[in-house]
Amino acid sequence: MPVTLRLASPFGITLLGSLVALSAFFLGGHLIAFVGLIVLLLIMRQSLLLILVAGTAFIHVFFARNSSVEYLVQDIWFTLDREVLLAIPMFILAGSVMARGSVARYLVDVMTNIAGPLPGGLAVACIMACAIFAAISGSSIVTLLAIGTIAFPALTNNGYSRRFAIGLICAAGTLGIMIPPSIAMILYGIMTETSITALFTAGVMPGLLLVVMLAAYSVIMNWRVPRRKFRLGETLIAIRKGIPALLMPVILLGGIYSGWFSPTEAAAVALVYAVLVELLIYRDMKVADYVSVIKESVVLLGRLLPLVAIASSLNTIMDYEGITEAWVIAIGEAVENPVLLMISVNILLLLVGCMMEVSSAMVVLSPLLEPIMTRAGFDPVHFGIVMTANLEIGYLTPPVGLNIMVAMVAFREQFTGVVKAVMPFVFLMLVWLMLLSFVPGIALFFAS
Repeated sequence: MPVTLRLASPFGITLLGSLVALSAFFLGGHLIAFVGLIVLLLIMRQSLLLILVAGTAFIHVFFARNSSVEYLVQDIWFTLDREVLLAIPMFILAGSVMARGSVARYLVDVMTNIAGPLPGGLAVACIMACAIFAAISGSSIVTLLAIGTIAFPALTNNGYSRRFAIGLICAAGTLGIMIPPSIAMILYGIMTETSITALFTAGVMPGLLLVVMLAAYSVIMNWRVPRRKFRLGETLIAIRKGIPALLMPVILLGGIYSGWFSPTEAAAVALVYAVLVELLIYRDMKVADYVSVIKESVVLLGRLLPLVAIASSLNTIMDYEGITEAWVIAIGEAVENPVLLMISVNILLLLVGCMMEVSSAMVVLSPLLEPIMTRAGFDPVHFGIVMTANLEIGYLTPPVGLNIMVAMVAFREQFTGVVKAVMPFVFLMLVWLMLLSFVPGIALFFAS
Protein backbone atom coordinates (compact mmCIF):
# COMPACT_ATOMS: atom_id res chain seq x y z
CA MET A 1 0.00 0.00 0.00
CA PRO A 2 1.52 3.37 -0.98
CA VAL A 3 2.38 5.82 1.78
CA THR A 4 0.21 8.94 1.75
CA LEU A 5 0.14 12.09 3.85
CA ARG A 6 -2.74 14.50 4.10
CA LEU A 7 -1.27 17.96 4.41
CA ALA A 8 -3.26 20.25 6.68
CA SER A 9 -3.02 23.31 4.44
CA PRO A 10 -0.92 25.02 1.75
CA PHE A 11 0.57 27.01 4.63
CA GLY A 12 1.74 23.71 6.09
CA ILE A 13 3.39 22.73 2.82
CA THR A 14 5.22 26.06 2.85
CA LEU A 15 6.44 25.47 6.40
CA LEU A 16 7.65 21.96 5.59
CA GLY A 17 9.64 23.29 2.65
CA SER A 18 11.04 26.12 4.76
CA LEU A 19 11.98 23.60 7.46
CA VAL A 20 13.96 21.45 5.04
CA ALA A 21 15.70 24.51 3.58
CA LEU A 22 16.54 25.83 7.04
CA SER A 23 17.86 22.44 8.11
CA ALA A 24 20.28 22.45 5.19
CA PHE A 25 21.79 25.65 6.57
CA PHE A 26 22.13 24.32 10.11
CA LEU A 27 22.84 20.65 9.62
CA GLY A 28 25.42 20.62 6.87
CA GLY A 29 26.85 17.12 6.82
CA HIS A 30 24.21 15.91 9.26
CA LEU A 31 21.35 16.65 6.89
CA ILE A 32 20.88 12.91 6.36
CA ALA A 33 19.85 12.49 10.01
CA PHE A 34 17.25 15.20 9.73
CA VAL A 35 15.87 13.88 6.43
CA GLY A 36 15.76 10.41 7.96
CA LEU A 37 13.60 11.71 10.81
CA ILE A 38 11.17 13.33 8.37
CA VAL A 39 11.00 10.21 6.18
CA LEU A 40 10.41 7.99 9.22
CA LEU A 41 7.51 10.13 10.39
CA LEU A 42 6.06 10.12 6.86
CA ILE A 43 6.26 6.32 6.75
CA MET A 44 4.50 6.20 10.11
CA ARG A 45 1.80 8.43 8.56
CA GLN A 46 2.02 11.05 11.29
CA SER A 47 0.27 14.40 11.01
CA LEU A 48 1.98 17.36 9.36
CA LEU A 49 1.89 19.31 12.62
CA LEU A 50 3.75 16.55 14.47
CA ILE A 51 6.36 16.41 11.69
CA LEU A 52 6.89 20.18 11.88
CA VAL A 53 7.15 20.12 15.68
CA ALA A 54 9.61 17.22 15.62
CA GLY A 55 11.74 18.81 12.92
CA THR A 56 11.81 22.21 14.59
CA ALA A 57 12.63 20.65 17.97
CA PHE A 58 15.43 18.67 16.29
CA ILE A 59 17.01 21.93 15.09
CA HIS A 60 16.50 23.66 18.46
CA VAL A 61 18.13 20.85 20.44
CA PHE A 62 21.02 19.75 18.24
CA PHE A 63 22.01 22.57 15.93
CA ALA A 64 20.78 26.03 16.98
CA ARG A 65 23.18 27.84 19.31
CA ASN A 66 22.25 27.85 23.01
CA SER A 67 18.73 26.56 22.33
CA SER A 68 16.53 23.73 23.62
CA VAL A 69 13.00 22.35 23.42
CA GLU A 70 12.06 24.80 26.15
CA TYR A 71 12.65 27.66 23.74
CA LEU A 72 10.33 26.03 21.20
CA VAL A 73 7.55 25.95 23.82
CA GLN A 74 8.24 29.59 24.72
CA ASP A 75 8.11 30.61 21.05
CA ILE A 76 4.72 28.94 20.64
CA TRP A 77 3.35 30.65 23.77
CA PHE A 78 4.67 34.11 22.86
CA THR A 79 3.28 33.77 19.32
CA LEU A 80 -0.23 32.89 20.44
CA ASP A 81 -0.24 35.39 23.32
CA ARG A 82 -0.64 38.42 21.02
CA GLU A 83 -3.63 40.71 21.02
CA VAL A 84 -3.48 41.18 17.25
CA LEU A 85 -4.25 37.48 16.80
CA LEU A 86 -7.70 38.12 18.28
CA ALA A 87 -8.64 39.77 14.98
CA ILE A 88 -7.96 36.60 12.99
CA PRO A 89 -10.62 34.28 14.49
CA MET A 90 -13.19 37.08 14.58
CA PHE A 91 -12.63 38.07 10.95
CA ILE A 92 -12.71 34.39 9.92
CA LEU A 93 -15.94 33.79 11.84
CA ALA A 94 -17.54 37.00 10.52
CA GLY A 95 -16.58 36.08 6.97
CA SER A 96 -17.93 32.55 7.42
CA VAL A 97 -21.25 33.88 8.75
CA MET A 98 -21.59 36.22 5.78
CA ALA A 99 -20.56 33.52 3.31
CA ARG A 100 -23.03 30.98 4.77
CA GLY A 101 -25.78 33.60 5.06
CA SER A 102 -27.00 36.12 2.52
CA VAL A 103 -24.55 39.03 2.74
CA ALA A 104 -22.30 37.76 -0.06
CA ARG A 105 -25.28 36.87 -2.27
CA TYR A 106 -26.89 40.30 -1.87
CA LEU A 107 -23.58 42.03 -2.58
CA VAL A 108 -23.25 40.07 -5.83
CA ASP A 109 -26.89 40.86 -6.73
CA VAL A 110 -26.38 44.60 -6.22
CA MET A 111 -23.18 44.73 -8.24
CA THR A 112 -24.61 42.53 -10.98
CA ASN A 113 -27.58 44.85 -11.45
CA ILE A 114 -25.35 47.93 -11.49
CA ALA A 115 -22.50 46.66 -13.68
CA GLY A 116 -24.35 44.00 -15.68
CA PRO A 117 -25.21 46.24 -18.68
CA LEU A 118 -21.50 47.03 -19.24
CA PRO A 119 -19.31 44.92 -21.55
CA GLY A 120 -17.96 42.19 -19.33
CA GLY A 121 -20.45 43.41 -16.75
CA LEU A 122 -20.70 40.21 -14.70
CA ALA A 123 -16.92 40.12 -14.37
CA VAL A 124 -16.88 43.75 -13.25
CA ALA A 125 -19.64 42.95 -10.76
CA CYS A 126 -17.55 40.09 -9.36
CA ILE A 127 -14.58 42.42 -8.87
CA MET A 128 -16.70 45.08 -7.15
CA ALA A 129 -18.31 42.50 -4.87
CA CYS A 130 -14.86 41.14 -3.92
CA ALA A 131 -13.67 44.67 -3.15
CA ILE A 132 -16.58 45.34 -0.80
CA PHE A 133 -16.39 41.92 0.83
CA ALA A 134 -12.63 42.41 1.29
CA ALA A 135 -13.37 45.54 3.29
CA ILE A 136 -15.58 43.41 5.54
CA SER A 137 -13.66 40.19 6.05
CA GLY A 138 -10.01 41.27 5.71
CA SER A 139 -9.22 37.81 4.33
CA SER A 140 -8.26 36.83 0.80
CA ILE A 141 -9.36 33.21 1.13
CA VAL A 142 -12.73 34.03 2.71
CA THR A 143 -13.36 36.63 -0.03
CA LEU A 144 -12.50 34.12 -2.75
CA LEU A 145 -14.79 31.45 -1.32
CA ALA A 146 -17.70 33.72 -0.37
CA ILE A 147 -17.92 35.62 -3.66
CA GLY A 148 -16.34 33.00 -5.92
CA THR A 149 -18.79 30.22 -5.15
CA ILE A 150 -21.64 32.54 -6.16
CA ALA A 151 -19.97 34.33 -9.08
CA PHE A 152 -18.26 31.34 -10.74
CA PRO A 153 -21.41 29.55 -11.94
CA ALA A 154 -22.94 32.89 -12.95
CA LEU A 155 -19.90 33.73 -15.09
CA THR A 156 -19.58 30.33 -16.77
CA ASN A 157 -23.34 30.11 -17.44
CA ASN A 158 -23.36 33.50 -19.16
CA GLY A 159 -20.66 33.03 -21.79
CA TYR A 160 -17.44 33.69 -19.85
CA SER A 161 -14.71 31.09 -20.29
CA ARG A 162 -13.98 28.80 -17.38
CA ARG A 163 -10.30 29.77 -17.39
CA PHE A 164 -11.06 33.49 -17.28
CA ALA A 165 -13.60 33.03 -14.48
CA ILE A 166 -11.13 31.11 -12.30
CA GLY A 167 -8.33 33.59 -12.91
CA LEU A 168 -10.53 36.58 -12.24
CA ILE A 169 -11.95 35.24 -8.98
CA CYS A 170 -8.48 34.26 -7.73
CA ALA A 171 -7.08 37.70 -8.57
CA ALA A 172 -10.04 39.66 -7.19
CA GLY A 173 -9.88 37.56 -4.03
CA THR A 174 -6.42 38.98 -3.27
CA LEU A 175 -8.04 42.36 -2.63
CA GLY A 176 -8.66 41.00 0.87
CA ILE A 177 -5.16 41.93 2.05
CA MET A 178 -4.88 45.32 0.31
CA ILE A 179 -8.25 46.95 0.91
CA PRO A 180 -8.44 47.75 4.63
CA PRO A 181 -8.89 46.31 7.16
CA SER A 182 -5.93 44.03 6.43
CA ILE A 183 -4.23 41.53 8.73
CA ALA A 184 -0.99 41.92 6.73
CA MET A 185 -0.97 45.67 7.33
CA ILE A 186 -1.65 45.16 11.03
CA LEU A 187 1.40 42.89 11.26
CA TYR A 188 3.57 45.36 9.32
CA GLY A 189 2.47 48.19 11.62
CA ILE A 190 3.28 46.17 14.74
CA MET A 191 6.67 44.93 13.53
CA THR A 192 7.86 48.34 12.26
CA GLU A 193 6.01 50.60 14.72
CA THR A 194 4.18 52.29 11.86
CA SER A 195 0.68 53.74 12.34
CA ILE A 196 -1.83 51.03 11.40
CA THR A 197 -4.49 53.66 10.73
CA ALA A 198 -2.10 55.41 8.31
CA LEU A 199 -1.46 52.08 6.58
CA PHE A 200 -5.18 51.44 6.27
CA THR A 201 -5.67 54.91 4.80
CA ALA A 202 -2.79 54.36 2.38
CA GLY A 203 -4.28 51.07 1.19
CA VAL A 204 -7.47 52.64 -0.16
CA MET A 205 -6.10 54.16 -3.39
CA PRO A 206 -3.92 51.16 -4.37
CA GLY A 207 -6.91 48.89 -3.76
CA LEU A 208 -9.18 51.04 -5.91
CA LEU A 209 -6.51 51.25 -8.63
CA LEU A 210 -6.31 47.46 -8.78
CA VAL A 211 -10.10 47.26 -8.95
CA VAL A 212 -10.07 49.64 -11.95
CA MET A 213 -7.28 47.74 -13.70
CA LEU A 214 -8.99 44.37 -13.23
CA ALA A 215 -12.29 45.83 -14.40
CA ALA A 216 -10.71 47.41 -17.50
CA TYR A 217 -9.03 44.11 -18.41
CA SER A 218 -12.33 42.26 -17.92
CA VAL A 219 -14.18 44.67 -20.20
CA ILE A 220 -11.54 44.37 -22.95
CA MET A 221 -11.39 40.58 -22.78
CA ASN A 222 -15.17 40.08 -22.76
CA TRP A 223 -16.41 42.81 -25.06
CA ARG A 224 -18.46 40.37 -27.15
CA VAL A 225 -19.98 38.43 -24.27
CA PRO A 226 -23.78 38.98 -24.06
CA ARG A 227 -24.69 41.73 -21.61
CA ARG A 228 -27.39 41.87 -18.99
CA LYS A 229 -30.21 44.33 -19.69
CA PHE A 230 -30.61 47.17 -17.20
CA ARG A 231 -33.89 47.00 -15.30
CA LEU A 232 -34.44 49.90 -12.90
CA GLY A 233 -37.02 48.09 -10.77
CA GLU A 234 -34.81 45.05 -10.17
CA THR A 235 -31.82 47.28 -9.45
CA LEU A 236 -33.68 49.29 -6.81
CA ILE A 237 -34.96 46.10 -5.15
CA ALA A 238 -31.44 44.64 -5.10
CA ILE A 239 -30.03 47.85 -3.58
CA ARG A 240 -32.77 47.95 -0.93
CA LYS A 241 -32.08 44.35 0.09
CA GLY A 242 -28.33 44.90 -0.03
CA ILE A 243 -28.20 48.07 2.11
CA PRO A 244 -27.30 46.22 5.35
CA ALA A 245 -24.44 44.46 3.59
CA LEU A 246 -23.26 47.66 1.88
CA LEU A 247 -23.23 49.53 5.20
CA MET A 248 -20.76 47.15 6.86
CA PRO A 249 -17.54 48.46 5.23
CA VAL A 250 -18.76 52.02 5.84
CA ILE A 251 -19.19 51.26 9.55
CA LEU A 252 -15.87 49.43 9.86
CA LEU A 253 -13.68 51.89 7.98
CA GLY A 254 -15.52 54.92 9.33
CA GLY A 255 -15.08 53.65 12.89
CA ILE A 256 -11.37 52.98 12.41
CA TYR A 257 -10.55 56.29 10.73
CA SER A 258 -12.65 58.33 13.16
CA GLY A 259 -10.97 56.66 16.14
CA TRP A 260 -14.10 55.02 17.54
CA PHE A 261 -12.40 51.63 17.64
CA SER A 262 -9.03 50.07 16.89
CA PRO A 263 -8.32 47.76 13.94
CA THR A 264 -8.47 44.76 16.29
CA GLU A 265 -11.77 45.95 17.76
CA ALA A 266 -13.04 46.34 14.20
CA ALA A 267 -12.92 42.55 13.87
CA ALA A 268 -15.28 42.22 16.84
CA VAL A 269 -17.58 44.87 15.37
CA ALA A 270 -17.60 43.00 12.04
CA LEU A 271 -18.56 39.76 13.78
CA VAL A 272 -21.35 41.31 15.87
CA TYR A 273 -22.73 43.23 12.88
CA ALA A 274 -22.64 40.16 10.62
CA VAL A 275 -24.52 38.05 13.19
CA LEU A 276 -27.12 40.78 13.80
CA VAL A 277 -27.71 41.33 10.08
CA GLU A 278 -28.15 37.62 9.40
CA LEU A 279 -30.21 37.05 12.56
CA LEU A 280 -32.54 40.08 12.47
CA ILE A 281 -32.71 41.18 8.82
CA TYR A 282 -31.97 38.44 6.30
CA ARG A 283 -32.97 35.54 8.57
CA ASP A 284 -31.74 32.90 6.13
CA MET A 285 -29.55 31.09 8.66
CA LYS A 286 -30.91 28.63 11.18
CA VAL A 287 -29.48 27.81 14.59
CA ALA A 288 -27.87 24.69 13.13
CA ASP A 289 -26.11 26.88 10.54
CA TYR A 290 -24.56 29.06 13.24
CA VAL A 291 -23.37 25.98 15.10
CA SER A 292 -21.90 24.59 11.89
CA VAL A 293 -20.13 27.88 11.07
CA ILE A 294 -18.61 28.02 14.56
CA LYS A 295 -17.41 24.42 14.30
CA GLU A 296 -15.88 25.03 10.88
CA SER A 297 -14.13 28.18 12.09
CA VAL A 298 -12.79 26.44 15.18
CA VAL A 299 -11.47 23.55 13.07
CA LEU A 300 -9.81 26.03 10.69
CA LEU A 301 -8.21 27.91 13.57
CA GLY A 302 -7.17 24.64 15.16
CA ARG A 303 -5.25 23.83 12.00
CA LEU A 304 -3.93 27.34 11.37
CA LEU A 305 -2.78 28.68 14.74
CA PRO A 306 -0.46 25.78 15.66
CA LEU A 307 1.18 26.09 12.25
CA VAL A 308 1.54 29.85 12.78
CA ALA A 309 3.15 29.15 16.15
CA ILE A 310 5.66 26.70 14.66
CA ALA A 311 6.36 29.17 11.84
CA SER A 312 7.13 31.82 14.44
CA SER A 313 9.63 29.49 16.09
CA LEU A 314 11.35 28.89 12.76
CA ASN A 315 11.39 32.62 12.13
CA THR A 316 12.90 33.14 15.59
CA ILE A 317 15.72 30.71 14.78
CA MET A 318 16.38 32.44 11.46
CA ASP A 319 16.43 35.82 13.19
CA TYR A 320 18.62 34.62 16.08
CA GLU A 321 21.14 33.01 13.76
CA GLY A 322 21.17 36.10 11.53
CA ILE A 323 20.23 34.24 8.34
CA THR A 324 17.53 36.59 7.09
CA GLU A 325 19.29 39.70 8.39
CA ALA A 326 22.51 38.83 6.56
CA TRP A 327 20.53 38.11 3.41
CA VAL A 328 18.67 41.42 3.48
CA ILE A 329 21.58 43.61 4.61
CA ALA A 330 23.70 42.20 1.79
CA ILE A 331 21.13 43.56 -0.65
CA GLY A 332 21.18 46.97 1.05
CA GLU A 333 24.97 47.18 0.92
CA ALA A 334 25.26 45.87 -2.63
CA VAL A 335 22.66 48.22 -4.11
CA GLU A 336 23.03 51.91 -3.29
CA ASN A 337 20.83 53.41 -6.02
CA PRO A 338 17.27 53.84 -4.60
CA VAL A 339 15.60 52.76 -7.85
CA LEU A 340 17.73 49.63 -8.14
CA LEU A 341 17.19 48.97 -4.43
CA MET A 342 13.41 49.09 -4.85
CA ILE A 343 13.60 46.77 -7.86
CA SER A 344 15.86 44.35 -5.94
CA VAL A 345 13.59 44.33 -2.90
CA ASN A 346 10.55 43.75 -5.12
CA ILE A 347 12.26 40.76 -6.72
CA LEU A 348 13.18 39.44 -3.28
CA LEU A 349 9.63 39.81 -1.99
CA LEU A 350 8.11 38.24 -5.09
CA LEU A 351 10.37 35.21 -4.62
CA VAL A 352 9.50 35.07 -0.92
CA GLY A 353 5.80 35.28 -1.83
CA CYS A 354 6.20 32.16 -3.96
CA MET A 355 7.45 30.13 -1.01
CA MET A 356 6.30 31.73 2.24
CA GLU A 357 2.93 32.52 3.81
CA VAL A 358 2.07 36.23 3.92
CA SER A 359 1.89 36.64 7.70
CA SER A 360 5.18 34.85 8.30
CA ALA A 361 6.93 36.81 5.54
CA MET A 362 5.63 40.08 6.97
CA VAL A 363 6.73 39.21 10.51
CA VAL A 364 10.23 38.10 9.43
CA LEU A 365 11.11 40.60 6.71
CA SER A 366 9.31 43.86 7.52
CA PRO A 367 11.49 44.84 10.52
CA LEU A 368 14.62 44.09 8.45
CA LEU A 369 13.62 45.72 5.18
CA GLU A 370 11.85 48.82 6.50
CA PRO A 371 14.98 50.47 8.02
CA ILE A 372 16.94 49.85 4.80
CA MET A 373 14.20 51.37 2.65
CA THR A 374 13.73 54.30 5.05
CA ARG A 375 17.47 55.10 4.94
CA ALA A 376 17.21 55.04 1.14
CA GLY A 377 14.56 57.77 1.32
CA PHE A 378 11.33 55.77 1.02
CA ASP A 379 8.38 56.57 3.29
CA PRO A 380 7.69 53.67 5.74
CA VAL A 381 3.94 53.83 5.01
CA HIS A 382 4.61 53.76 1.27
CA PHE A 383 6.95 50.78 1.64
CA GLY A 384 4.37 49.00 3.79
CA ILE A 385 1.91 49.21 0.91
CA VAL A 386 4.56 48.05 -1.60
CA MET A 387 5.45 45.09 0.63
CA THR A 388 1.78 44.16 1.04
CA ALA A 389 1.29 44.34 -2.74
CA ASN A 390 4.27 42.03 -3.35
CA LEU A 391 3.00 39.45 -0.90
CA GLU A 392 -0.52 39.84 -2.31
CA ILE A 393 0.79 38.68 -5.69
CA GLY A 394 2.23 35.69 -3.83
CA TYR A 395 -1.33 34.40 -3.40
CA LEU A 396 -1.32 33.72 -7.17
CA THR A 397 2.20 32.43 -7.75
CA PRO A 398 3.22 28.76 -7.64
CA PRO A 399 4.32 26.58 -6.02
CA VAL A 400 2.45 27.61 -2.87
CA GLY A 401 -0.04 30.34 -3.84
CA LEU A 402 -2.86 30.00 -1.31
CA ASN A 403 -5.55 31.20 -3.72
CA ILE A 404 -4.36 28.62 -6.25
CA MET A 405 -4.77 25.85 -3.69
CA VAL A 406 -8.19 27.06 -2.58
CA ALA A 407 -9.39 27.44 -6.18
CA MET A 408 -8.33 23.86 -6.97
CA VAL A 409 -10.76 22.62 -4.32
CA ALA A 410 -13.53 25.19 -4.78
CA PHE A 411 -13.72 24.92 -8.59
CA ARG A 412 -12.49 21.31 -9.00
CA GLU A 413 -9.64 22.31 -11.29
CA GLN A 414 -6.16 20.84 -11.70
CA PHE A 415 -3.14 22.76 -10.39
CA THR A 416 -1.80 23.48 -13.88
CA GLY A 417 -5.22 24.70 -15.01
CA VAL A 418 -5.47 27.21 -12.17
CA VAL A 419 -1.89 28.42 -12.75
CA LYS A 420 -2.61 29.04 -16.43
CA ALA A 421 -5.80 30.87 -15.49
CA VAL A 422 -4.10 33.28 -13.07
CA MET A 423 -1.00 34.10 -15.15
CA PRO A 424 -2.55 36.99 -17.18
CA PHE A 425 -3.72 38.54 -13.93
CA VAL A 426 -0.28 38.10 -12.35
CA PHE A 427 1.27 40.09 -15.20
CA LEU A 428 -1.39 42.77 -14.78
CA MET A 429 -0.69 42.95 -11.05
CA LEU A 430 3.05 43.26 -11.72
CA VAL A 431 2.31 46.44 -13.70
CA TRP A 432 0.23 47.63 -10.75
CA LEU A 433 3.14 46.84 -8.40
CA MET A 434 5.54 48.94 -10.47
CA LEU A 435 3.14 51.88 -10.34
CA LEU A 436 2.88 51.60 -6.55
CA SER A 437 6.65 51.28 -6.20
CA PHE A 438 7.66 54.34 -8.20
CA VAL A 439 4.62 56.59 -7.83
CA PRO A 440 4.41 56.94 -4.04
CA GLY A 441 1.61 59.47 -4.34
CA ILE A 442 -0.79 56.61 -5.09
CA ALA A 443 -0.30 55.16 -1.62
CA LEU A 444 0.18 58.49 0.17
CA PHE A 445 -2.74 60.27 -1.53
CA PHE A 446 -5.00 60.01 1.53
CA ALA A 447 -2.28 59.22 4.08
CA SER A 448 -0.32 62.44 3.59
